[in-house]
Amino acid sequence: MDKTVCIFLFGKKYDVPDNLTIMTAMEYSGYRLVRGCGCRNGFCGACAAIYRIKGEFELHACLACQTKVEDNMYIATLPFFPLVKQVYDIEKIPVNEQVMMQLYPEIYACVGCSACTKSCMQGLNVMQYIAYAQRGDFASCAEESFDCVMCGVCSSRCPAGISHPQVAMLARRINGKYIEPDCAHLNDRVREIKDGAFDEIISSLMQKPVEELKELYNNRRIEK
Repeated sequence: MDKTVCIFLFGKKYDVPDNLTIMTAMEYSGYRLVRGCGCRNGFCGACAAIYRIKGEFELHACLACQTKVEDNMYIATLPFFPLVKQVYDIEKIPVNEQVMMQLYPEIYACVGCSACTKSCMQGLNVMQYIAYAQRGDFASCAEESFDCVMCGVCSSRCPAGISHPQVAMLARRINGKYIEPDCAHLNDRVREIKDGAFDEIISSLMQKPVEELKELYNNRRIEK
């Protein structure tokens, strides 16, 4: 260890290497992570945490697998936050703002405090995509919320009790099924995958180390 920092996990002090993430620092300190962890690559949203730096007043929300420890960091992981998840048949729902009034009426109680946007660790304009949902602009809501990882931090801070991730999920489903034009090229590719045309390539990719996969992804050719 070249350098260590002092952190506080649930109020208890630990000295850990300064190059660790919050998640790996917890494991280094002896915590066995059974819940509150998932993909470990910033996509599943399971490891939501909050922290404050000693001497500062701002409370930060983050993903524990993506955030490096800092000296005098006071950390607590967030427990599972129960979101309102309505059951619906995507084949039968109305494709207008009425669907939001029926399934998620709490979005119309939004007070515009922006607590959801301020707490979003993905940097999304959460309050804006809720505004789009309120007026039935599902395409804009889907676009604005595209990078949501369903962590629920926004909902945990909302005084109106809005389940923002579930509202966004409904908007994306409506947008994908009813609004976006059908893509023949995509349909052909999905059929090829089901027929096994890419089995060998997929098998090869599954054997590659993570760093090589990241390099391939970052330098991929994006079709117009």
